[in-house]
Amino acid sequence: MPAPAILITGADGFVGRHMIATLRRTHPDAAIHRAAFDVTDAAATENAVRAARPNACLHLAAVAAIADARRDPDHAWRVNLHGTLHLARAIMAHAPDCLFLLASSADAYGGSFRSGRKLDEAAPLDPLNTYAATKAAADLAIGAMAAEGLRAIRLRAFNHTGPGQTDAFALPAFARQIALIAAGRQEKVLRVGALDPMRDFLDVRDVCAAYALAVDRGGALPRGRILNVASGMPRRLGDVLAEMLTLAGVAARIETDAARLRPTEIATACGDASAAGHALGWTPRIPWNQTLADVLADWRDRVARL
Repeated sequence: MPAPAILITGADGFVGRHMIATLRRTHPDAAIHRAAFDVTDAAATENAVRAARPNACLHLAAVAAIADARRDPDHAWRVNLHGTLHLARAIMAHAPDCLFLLASSADAYGGSFRSGRKLDEAAPLDPLNTYAATKAAADLAIGAMAAEGLRAIRLRAFNHTGPGQTDAFALPAFARQIALIAAGRQEKVLRVGALDPMRDFLDVRDVCAAYALAVDRGGALPRGRILNVASGMPRRLGDVLAEMLTLAGVAARIETDAARLRPTEIATACGDASAAGHALGWTPRIPWNQTLADVLADWRDRVARL
């Protein structure tokens, strides 16, 4: 039997690089195809899928930062919605037995988090920003295509971080400034956005472990199945910042930067991932202190190379 072929879009991104490393451990015999095409180009996407004929496709390519989507919403819609549609249509046409794994986003729940409860997959989608809207639209579109025959699973990951993430996100933004202060290259002032929101954080390597399990087990699930990928443990951003400062041995004054505040902020966002536990046998395993230490070490290395 030939080795399974796994196509990954966004392989050079933050999650993609970790995903490649995970698959090399979990699927050593698989032929891993890094998508070299632009998903906004329908013809190029179709040609690439026709050539690869993958058994599984992990769709990670996206405009992933809320601020980036806000600055260029047309591009975010082209990538996050239309790029997803181009890829899914190409798979239906040229690799109909392929398992399509959509890296969706818990941001799509948006206003539903105002309930204050841990949300499961039955919570309504109620996006509150452009990024979330594009991801919700793609999620719904793939659900409809699954009803029409696409072998798809939708994985709604909550906030994830780890080494390699850009400072467009809160925790690496903290880590970058802490590393600069420790190196004597920034005054002892940390500029931050809102610190009271509570978020459900995961290590990116735990998220990739869930995706790898979905490659193996997703084909046995109903088409269009939705699975939250979450820790179930909300953490206050200010407390996470304090933990990082303590780990780094850095003292600094904290200042609010208006440019880092969001027009709409949810107090608490937390997920129930029990369905992923039952369906995939997945649970987060990486200790939180290790995640923070690895993020700090990554940024110390980056700052040292500046």
